[in-house]
Amino acid sequence: MTGPMPFPNIDPVAFELGPIVIRWYALAYLTGLTGGWLLLRRMVPRWPGLGGLTRDDVDDFLLWATFGVVLGGRLGYVLFYKPGYYLSHPLEIVQVWHGGMSFHGGLLGVAVAIWLFARKRKVPLLPFADTIAVVAPIGLFFGRLANFINGELFGRATDVPWAMVFPMGGAVPRHPSQLYEAALEGLVLLVVMAALASRPAVRARPGVLFGTFLMLYGLARFTVEFFREPDPFLGFVWQGATMGQLLSLPMIALGLSVVAYAARRRAVSGTA
Repeated sequence: MTGPMPFPNIDPVAFELGPIVIRWYALAYLTGLTGGWLLLRRMVPRWPGLGGLTRDDVDDFLLWATFGVVLGGRLGYVLFYKPGYYLSHPLEIVQVWHGGMSFHGGLLGVAVAIWLFARKRKVPLLPFADTIAVVAPIGLFFGRLANFINGELFGRATDVPWAMVFPMGGAVPRHPSQLYEAALEGLVLLVVMAALASRPAVRARPGVLFGTFLMLYGLARFTVEFFREPDPFLGFVWQGATMGQLLSLPMIALGLSVVAYAARRRAVSGTA
């Protein structure tokens, strides 16, 4: 049996411009948001039920989505993972440069942004949410790659040939679970969502894509958590389940409910 694969030890700092430090993690967020924005601009004009939404509206929504991701992700981490700590250290809540973001919180933040934006611009909610669901895996992919570069959120101890020794994980070879998540939550989910979105019958059922995204992400995250090391300050939360798994179960249930609701509704007409 060969030894563990070497961890690449990439510097988390991509480059520095005088006092300005640009980290790969920030670039991952920027790339994910930009990639989603560009794809969304191409999809929206031809999407059934969104005849009143323009590319300029999509440009405006980019700012809403950014605030939703950052604020929701940070508040989700504070509330879901370390409420006691931040209750005692409230000033550290805004110190996002020290790390600590929650995908589930970011999802809630973007969901609120979608709802507020759709209400303000008088855009049909479910068709708009469907388009966001199609592009969301782009950000997930780059975010997980950034986790890998940072050597954080690594996996459990293992002897598989592709195991790695992470700098913050001790001398034990571990699953590169960040790459598992990048593959499942990012690439695979993007391919599945794009394939479904290419079918006019699916696009004509507002909510099917949004519900499918919730369900498939929840299943992917629940599965990968079996290979990911639980957060040391939490461990296993209940009956051997991690916090990530417990937060994913409502996503799966909600996704199934949304798909079932959408399937019962009348199909909308529009350009294919």
